[in-house]
Amino acid sequence: MNIFKQLELVGFKSFPDKINVTFDGGITAIVGPNGCGKSNVADAIRWVLGEQSAKLLRGKSMFDVIFSGTEKRKPLSYCEVSLVFDNTKRWFNIEFDEVIFTRKLYRSGDSEYCINRNSCRRKDIIDLLYDSGIGKDGYSIIGQGKIDEILMSRPEDRRSIFEEAASISKYKAKKEESESRLDRTRDNVSRLMIKYNEVGNQLAPLKKQSEDAKLFLELRDRLKDLEINSYLYQYENANRIKSEIEAKTKGL
Repeated sequence: MNIFKQLELVGFKSFPDKINVTFDGGITAIVGPNGCGKSNVADAIRWVLGEQSAKLLRGKSMFDVIFSGTEKRKPLSYCEVSLVFDNTKRWFNIEFDEVIFTRKLYRSGDSEYCINRNSCRRKDIIDLLYDSGIGKDGYSIIGQGKIDEILMSRPEDRRSIFEEAASISKYKAKKEESESRLDRTRDNVSRLMIKYNEVGNQLAPLKKQSEDAKLFLELRDRLKDLEINSYLYQYENANRIKSEIEAKTKGL
């Protein structure tokens, strides 16, 4: 049984028009002369499964996967690839008999991932792939020279392939993600402790300044009350003092 059902491409590398590659039972072969785009089909599969390295897609930047135009065709503004899987055997942990992974990229820099035409995160696709044993790395996609590379590599380098085949890579990735979060948490705690100590060192002078400010406000309010009372006293006694002064003046 072939888990791949169909590959849909539009605007990807050398395919400006929409094409469908159907994978029937048995082996599907794509033949043609050099430069006709055979390797671009494999690149499209690797790309839609979440590949982030432009170098592994034989480009300088990720925008190189968008059709760049020819003498007779204008460049396209985006590319889109969809890979359709037969999920009747529940290769993927999702309750659909058919699973469609879609990836889009626009020249503006915007990108989009979808599962069964519904927007999702790249991580959601990667998590489903971990359970299935299919992915952009490992044994499921083998390009030119990959077999020789596997055979000639060190045993520890081949370990990741067997981990993917045994569906261990998912848990390893989750472990690495958890460890990374713990490291970030430790860094955040360390920065918070440094900040806490800095604030603690400032508390003593700040407390003294606060007490001085409270005393200033109390004295200012007392001074204001005294000034008001003084003005009231002077106003209430002004006429009496004036009369006394006038009497003394006349007596002279």
